[in-house]
Amino acid sequence: MAEIRAADVQKLRMETGIGMMECKKALADANGDFACAKQLLREKGLELMGMQGREANDGRVECYAHHSGKIGVMVEVTANTDFAAKSDDFLRFAKDLAMHIAASSPRYIAPEDVPAADIEAEKQVYRKQLESENKPANIIEKAIEGRINRFYEEQCLVKQAFAKDPTVKVEALLADLRTKTGENIRIKRFARFEVGK
Repeated sequence: MAEIRAADVQKLRMETGIGMMECKKALADANGDFACAKQLLREKGLELMGMQGREANDGRVECYAHHSGKIGVMVEVTANTDFAAKSDDFLRFAKDLAMHIAASSPRYIAPEDVPAADIEAEKQVYRKQLESENKPANIIEKAIEGRINRFYEEQCLVKQAFAKDPTVKVEALLADLRTKTGENIRIKRFARFEVGK
């Protein structure tokens, strides 16, 4: 098994616009072979966008307010061109994303956005829980890895099951929109407000 270097993961991410975790997994599955990793990402439907040097500086801020008036969301979604940002597919995605954030309350956009301190804190909690159950050390480490992946699925927007169709993840919808528009569509930031929280 080839060692997967962070620099290679970053390079693949820059060239494809696909998240760090997906790029790292593709490189691991391809045994470090860069071209093979790109092909694996394409086969998964995460189309390569050839994004080096292409900034996503256009887009829109979409707002959503729940009918109760107690939850509100603002999300910024960017694209390379105004043309893509005004397309029906882009507008629908932005609206659905704002509603999803209201319903699912993510804390981060993607796993790479989670501060290392937060991950370490989660690991410590899981480790103490498992040690109290007298699990062997090797089992504990595997279980922690599984629980961290579950943490990403619960707390990271792109890893969440889409509220309107839980069989699809938000990252798959994003990849689909990138393929349709041929542009570097990004979820840049979001804010969720809830009365009393």
